[in-house]
Amino acid sequence: MQHTADVVIIGSGIGGSSLAYSLAESGLKVIILERGGHLRDSVEARDDVAIFQQGFYRPAEEWLGTDGESFLANNYYYVGGNSKFFGAVMYRYRREDFEARPHLDGSSPGWPCTYEELEPWYDRAEKVFQVRGALSQDPTEPFHSKPYAFPPVPDEAPIASVRDRLKRAGVHPASLPLAIDIEAWLHRAQTGWDAFPNTGVGKIDAEAGPLTEALRHPNVSLMTGANVSRLETDETGTHVTAAVFVKDGIEQRISAGIFAVATGAVQTAALLLRSANKAHPTGLANSSDQLGRNFMNHNTSAMLVLDYRRNASVYQKTIAFNDFYNADNDYQAPLGNVQLLGHITGNILKANFPVPAPSWLVRMIARHAYGWFLTSEDLPNPESRVMVRDDRIVVNWIRSNMRAHQALIKKTKDVMRKAGFPVVLTHTFGRKTTSHQCGTARLGRDPKISVVDLNCRAHDVENLYITDASVLPTSAAVNPALTIAALAIKAGASIRGV
Repeated sequence: MQHTADVVIIGSGIGGSSLAYSLAESGLKVIILERGGHLRDSVEARDDVAIFQQGFYRPAEEWLGTDGESFLANNYYYVGGNSKFFGAVMYRYRREDFEARPHLDGSSPGWPCTYEELEPWYDRAEKVFQVRGALSQDPTEPFHSKPYAFPPVPDEAPIASVRDRLKRAGVHPASLPLAIDIEAWLHRAQTGWDAFPNTGVGKIDAEAGPLTEALRHPNVSLMTGANVSRLETDETGTHVTAAVFVKDGIEQRISAGIFAVATGAVQTAALLLRSANKAHPTGLANSSDQLGRNFMNHNTSAMLVLDYRRNASVYQKTIAFNDFYNADNDYQAPLGNVQLLGHITGNILKANFPVPAPSWLVRMIARHAYGWFLTSEDLPNPESRVMVRDDRIVVNWIRSNMRAHQALIKKTKDVMRKAGFPVVLTHTFGRKTTSHQCGTARLGRDPKISVVDLNCRAHDVENLYITDASVLPTSAAVNPALTIAALAIKAGASIRGV
């Protein structure tokens, strides 16, 4: 079967949906190919036992590590992609993240553009994701040309108390920028949203935000259950001519004037590597030999702090602090971001408890617990990479900058104890956790050391764009979703010629 369009977008996550939104008013015929289907509502959607203990939504796909061991990929294939389960944190990269700067174990190369150049696109991304936030609370907050359109998600009473205690401990707790309509979210059920699937409108994920806006236009359509296996080019290799995909067991093709790949840093690299041909023997758009390289994934830890008082919050995830984000700390180097996790129930804690324990004990601990998520920058390394062997995805993540992460843990422990939390426990996530994957098709001005240009167009292929986390030159130390959306919206403007 043969289909045609003006623009084909592969993937409906943050990058693909934001690009479709940016193109919707152009009049171009845009077709989005999505491997998965719609995430339907069910009783399991807000059931912490089903989600966290029984793994009701846990993906079954496995990738291979270079140690030869398979591991669960933690990639979700639904309309909206991984954003269906994300924590809805929509940070801008800090101004310093765009600059080259030293770290404790290496250096960050910076970006080929400045924060100021991307700032207008951040504003547009915040608008479509309906981000709630507040300025002037966080000393690292970069310049905003416009204020947030919505006030921050309110602190619950226990969290307001934690905010005050953190201030007395000497840091600057600030409201998280969140794509959450809290009234709509809680109307469905009284739970947090962090790692809970969005089956409605309370969490403004890629589907509920930009994709819904894009599909209001008759020239934009979505095809689900379409698993793209490769891209084909003309003999010169300068133009993609078709995407080959399987739907309902039948191999089909779609031709278009422009193709955009937005399937995530790992899957995008794998698709382009699988699309090797005579003109592109090492993978499509890979004359630089950078495709699949510079894989980054953040260094992250969970911190559990216990309080004498009960934590009666429902959703909890409203504050963070960035006092150790830049080099103005004891270590004279960037350390990272500290933000609340969603409220940890007894059932969630039991699913992650390090040893078997009775439910009554775990519930008692959870009633007095606050969970924090600590993130440090992972630095690009060409040997940290995604490969394809015998049609299997192989990930070799060489994590970096761990001294900075250990310093962030130490500094945060000190803050928590000063804030009056007598027990502080941490768990650092392993090398095969791929929740913030980025960097495998880096953006840059020089075709010799990058895959796409500043508008996310491939240097080697005139009608190929990449609009997901693959293009991020650095991982920074905050959630990447808003930066992905801003770059995709900017790419759409370039395609429209504005």
